[in-house]
Amino acid sequence: MGADLFKSDSGFRSLVALASDLTHEDLEKLCLRGPERRLRSAKYLQPLLSAVSLGYLRHVRERGITPDIVLGHSLGEITSLAASGVVSDEIAVTMAAKRGGFMDEAAALGTGGMMAVLFTPIGTVHRILSAMNRPRDIVLANDNAPDQIVLSGDVAALEEFTRLLRAEGEGKTKSIPVSGPWHSPFMESARDKFTAWVSSVMFSAPTVPLMLNATGATENDPAIIKNLITQQLVRPVFWRCCMETLRAKRVDTFLEIGPQRVLSGLIRVNGFPRTTVVYNVNNLTGLEIAVQGLAGKV
Repeated sequence: MGADLFKSDSGFRSLVALASDLTHEDLEKLCLRGPERRLRSAKYLQPLLSAVSLGYLRHVRERGITPDIVLGHSLGEITSLAASGVVSDEIAVTMAAKRGGFMDEAAALGTGGMMAVLFTPIGTVHRILSAMNRPRDIVLANDNAPDQIVLSGDVAALEEFTRLLRAEGEGKTKSIPVSGPWHSPFMESARDKFTAWVSSVMFSAPTVPLMLNATGATENDPAIIKNLITQQLVRPVFWRCCMETLRAKRVDTFLEIGPQRVLSGLIRVNGFPRTTVVYNVNNLTGLEIAVQGLAGKV
């Protein structure tokens, strides 16, 4: 993750150095050498992911590519704040480190996790959750696509949901390798601590339209943006709604900036036509491919 940036980009390494100071961990070493189990801790992974995404984003900007709209999934919203001019890159990495640390502290208080529910209508998911009647133990965390829902909560409650879904005879579930029950009531203490910490952080109005997970719409008011960013810790990510909004706007070109290609897959399954172009900027080679492909549009 970010290996080419570590080799060639002093600006990126300064962001990682900032994150290392904040977390009291050599994050360059952890990122490149592991162990993966330790890297999965939110207090380390979140500032690293933000730094990597912002590292590639700076190269995108320098090549003259300007977005019409920006958005990020879950933690990616922190990166999108910097991409839209709401905060600086340094503040975004600091926010990610604080957010991740608070989330790890909350996760340590229980035995929770997350689980993908695949090929199951959202109505079925809601019906099973309603029948379980355990709103403090298991909740909808991500509505990613028509065939991909993510639940979050207590491990025993997630197992109970799986049993009930199997009895329905449709869909399947898959455990997600994360270190806690994100976007659930289990994160209320993290939400409260993050809200208190971020209260003194200056948010500016976006210079590029910013779309938020909570509403699937753009938002210009810095106070509303700050509130929704903090409340996101205990509320679902409505990614499918975001995609529906972009599809209605006839968006035809995406750049996924970051270390993986998960969101590119979600673009495809959310009904965008085959003519939609998706570039993955997860290394500097991908950046060059995007620059060449966008040459006629920039």
